Amino acid sequence: MRYIVILILFLVSCAAPKKCCSQIKKAFKFSTFYVAANGGTSLSDQDVYSVDGSALVYDTIFTPYDYSLTMGIRRIKRFGYEGSTPFKDGTETSFSDAASIGRSPFEYLFEVDYKRQEGVEYFDQTHFLRYVKDNWLAKAEYIKDGFADIEYFESSQRLRIGKGKLSFNLGAVQRLAEPYGYNPLEEWSFENNRIHYTCLAIEEGYSVDVYESEYKDPSGNVVATSAEVWNKVVMPSVLKDFVEEKRSELENQWQHSVVVGFDFYHYKKNFWLHSWANLMPYHYDNGDEFSYHNFNDGEQWYDYSGGLILGYKLNKNLGLLVEGKYNKYWNKEWYDFKCGINYVIF
Repeated sequence: MRYIVILILFLVSCAAPKKCCSQIKKAFKFSTFYVAANGGTSLSDQDVYSVDGSALVYDTIFTPYDYSLTMGIRRIKRFGYEGSTPFKDGTETSFSDAASIGRSPFEYLFEVDYKRQEGVEYFDQTHFLRYVKDNWLAKAEYIKDGFADIEYFESSQRLRIGKGKLSFNLGAVQRLAEPYGYNPLEEWSFENNRIHYTCLAIEEGYSVDVYESEYKDPSGNVVATSAEVWNKVVMPSVLKDFVEEKRSELENQWQHSVVVGFDFYHYKKNFWLHSWANLMPYHYDNGDEFSYHNFNDGEQWYDYSGGLILGYKLNKNLGLLVEGKYNKYWNKEWYDFKCGINYVIF
């Protein structure tokens, strides 16, 4: 987050102090600041049945309602295919925000979203600055998506070739993220991928008394009275906590890469096509212990992202749409898409 703040200060700063106010005013002109709360019903209550001897036992799993608290500011000029709304409520999604090139030279989005989804709480963030000229472009963004389990900072500087409907770009990308690919459980694994899970649990402070069928957590509380419950209920939680703890102990890693990409935009009232793609075919290996090169057998790999927005009105009644975006970084995938057919009856 601090890199975004530094970049904001750099972009709004100026050499002549008397011009600061006018430059700041220009930077925030036509921007929208919004705060919103949204909520709704989550998963319905679920009854769980089991048998204890000859007695029927059941319990109910309650999932609390979903909600989101959103705050943000954005200054992004709409593409021709994007409609306007009287208010922003924080639930809007526009795949075009992920494109490398926008419709104005300087655009930005800063949004934080604290939400609960299906009983799990997330604190998501999406921030980016984008500056585009005829012959070059620069973009910096910070993404944190808890549902997709991805978090990284990325900046890029690229030369741009072409400025009409189709343009290509080439440059460098710098990314800062946790060491994806690192698996803390490898040191506890056999060659056949089985885990020394009981030894790991004891190392983490758990105690196991097989003869008395008593399994205790580090605080001395009994968490299981049978091997079945220990293996199927307790150990998955122990392994999850162990992995999260070990991953959080490591510092974020810089990744420097070469990037090539393109952006295409065509708009007519009855047909529009907007597409973009970015490919990172080469990554600098700094020799760090937790570099992704080490988890990829020292080989190069391909990271890429892209998006497509297509709308076609066949006639005044019938139309179709296809929209989506896709990312694959460090062998982690996350994507969104939608498609549909509209028929208007007159």
